[in-house]
Amino acid sequence: MLAQTHIKQQLDALRHDRTLGFVRLRVACEVNSFLGWLNAQPLYPRIYWHARGEERPEYVALGRIHELTDPAHIARVCANTQASQVDSPRYFGGLAFDPDQPPQGENPWQGFGPCRFVLPRIELVRRGECVSLCLNLWFDEHNREAELAAGHQALAALVPEAPLPPLTPQQWRRRDNPDRPEWQQLVTTVTAPDFQTHTPKVVLSRESRLEGADVNPWSLLARWAERAEQCFRFGFQFEPEHGFIACSPERLYRREGRHLFSEALAGTIRRSGDEALDARLAAELLSDSKNRLENRLVHTDILHRLAPLAHDITLTEPRILKLRLLQHLKCDIEAELHPEVCDWQLLAALHPTPAVGGAPRESALAFIRTREPYDRGWYAGACGMLSRETSECSVAIRSARIDPGAVTLFAGAGIVAGSEPAAEWAELDNKIANVLSLLG
Repeated sequence: MLAQTHIKQQLDALRHDRTLGFVRLRVACEVNSFLGWLNAQPLYPRIYWHARGEERPEYVALGRIHELTDPAHIARVCANTQASQVDSPRYFGGLAFDPDQPPQGENPWQGFGPCRFVLPRIELVRRGECVSLCLNLWFDEHNREAELAAGHQALAALVPEAPLPPLTPQQWRRRDNPDRPEWQQLVTTVTAPDFQTHTPKVVLSRESRLEGADVNPWSLLARWAERAEQCFRFGFQFEPEHGFIACSPERLYRREGRHLFSEALAGTIRRSGDEALDARLAAELLSDSKNRLENRLVHTDILHRLAPLAHDITLTEPRILKLRLLQHLKCDIEAELHPEVCDWQLLAALHPTPAVGGAPRESALAFIRTREPYDRGWYAGACGMLSRETSECSVAIRSARIDPGAVTLFAGAGIVAGSEPAAEWAELDNKIANVLSLLG
């Protein structure tokens, strides 16, 4: 609690300061488990973000100063992050897979919406061995006393970290949507020659609802993350009853100043646990025409969409990304952004990629909207952090929605010429096997 005391002293010192705009106060603190600390706090929203790579900073974000819930207003995030202060605000949030699709019927994504980016009141940040507790404030000409009071209130609500609840074996009933016969029909439709002439790739997906499973989202994410090396780990709990978590291997983009990193991640084969067999499977993946086509459709589309926004664009040859149970084809993309290109333009151009939607984008999305029997919501959406210096978004695959008494897992497969319904169904099962094994 000493950290809160030191920040309160900094906060009180601002009472007679005339600084306007964004202000971040910070002090060093000691926290072992970020997810344990997050789960103990009473403030909402509760957000966790850890980009791929252990050297990347780890974040917890709590509460809100304000938020954006309209995709058209993401440009405001970019405007706010261009302020001249030493510290720039960090927004955490996401876009739905298809933000333009209105909810139909009962909405299981209530509270998430098509877009939600939050400027948090409290942040916990780990950089290497250093952990900082941060209090964010935004002063205008009239709100100084109200902001100071809100800061004190948020600090007073913080409690020490506590162990996460144990993740115990669950008794659940699984319901797949679409079911296997409907899946076979969808794949057959997409692979038909007449359909292929205008839409060579559609990423079809499935939700697997585990009814009767009752878990803490942060306990599940913590255990899942132990098995998810080389993945983005993140979660959102905008209200106590619902959470969305992911351990995703896929980056949408990372922007460092004007330098951009993206990737084409498409094409999948299993891992066996035997090193020699895995090497043979990787070689099979690299030489497989169906998977190479799937990856080529993705990186060709990304390069086309980046062309008006960037220069000096480079693409690597496909390589193998090894995960715990799967191997993927991955091409890395780098570019230099033109002056004045902002994150909202990158999100509009790149999301959703053909790795989760299809190609061409418009006709693939039209098929998904009319034929997929459920609402993807934030599954396969774009989730991440936006700031002036660095922004990064992951594609929210390998994800789960946690509701009272149910966990819903999501998986997709790129359907191109030569795709076989049974093999693609098995790929979906492989993609959720990691989490299923944790739930018993």
